[in-house]
Amino acid sequence: MNKVTFRVISCLLYLISLLPFPVLYFLSDTLYIILYYIIKYRRKVVADNLSNSFPEKSKSELEQIEKRFYRYLADLILESVKTISISAKEIKKRFVFKNLEIMKTYIRNGKSLIAVSGHYGNWEWGTVAIGLQLKDKALIVYKPLSDKRFEVLITSMRSRFGSMMVPMKQTLRKVNEHKNDPNVLVLVGDQTPTREESRYFTSFLNQQTAVFLGVEKIALKLKTPIVYFSINRIKRGYYECVIKPLIENPELTKEYEITEAHTKELENNICFQPEYWLWSHKRWKFSPENLNND
Repeated sequence: MNKVTFRVISCLLYLISLLPFPVLYFLSDTLYIILYYIIKYRRKVVADNLSNSFPEKSKSELEQIEKRFYRYLADLILESVKTISISAKEIKKRFVFKNLEIMKTYIRNGKSLIAVSGHYGNWEWGTVAIGLQLKDKALIVYKPLSDKRFEVLITSMRSRFGSMMVPMKQTLRKVNEHKNDPNVLVLVGDQTPTREESRYFTSFLNQQTAVFLGVEKIALKLKTPIVYFSINRIKRGYYECVIKPLIENPELTKEYEITEAHTKELENNICFQPEYWLWSHKRWKFSPENLNND
């Protein structure tokens, strides 16, 4: 994207972010109609993902989940844009952490830890909100964008209130830089591995699913406790993140135990309120069978 186009788009996004929430959600209702009925954004991907994940549900039930997902996707897009200018007071009101003392106790005692979550609920607001709660103590691992201008925009937005953004391939180096400063390393555990990285499959949403082993590898290397961020949508524009202890001593676990644990937590979230997961993502690109046939 050229510089002029980027400036026009970034200015437009900033202006949208200044809109009050009632107006923002009016735009979201319009965006839902565009995504679902007009351009039919990834409708087949979403429908296939849902039917494969919930074979026990009727066609009518799946269609209702699909529509609720697209309504939420529109909200998520506009809420993410709002992050550009949202105030600290507003984000603390709209994204609340439960059991935050669990992490603060570790940090006070000079102990770092790992927090795992997925692309569920408004993880973007979670990235911003954790920086407010743990100023300069939250390291957020992310996958860099191919467009470098948008890369700068997104990372600056996510780090507005103290979160430190860490490119995925620099994780261990950044952790080493902060090894004398107790912190929370936040990882998203439901990224899709590449074909070359698809070496471990687990049962997830009724399908054999390739899972990144990065969380487990990092936890074993650092020997730090793991918690899970379970995000719940309370109502439109309001979330809570329940911090749940997951693994206290990674070095004492069996192989793949950590991976299975955080994957199961995400699955539980999705089964409870399926519309808040990112169904438009092409999550099931590979299976053990087609990898073995290569």
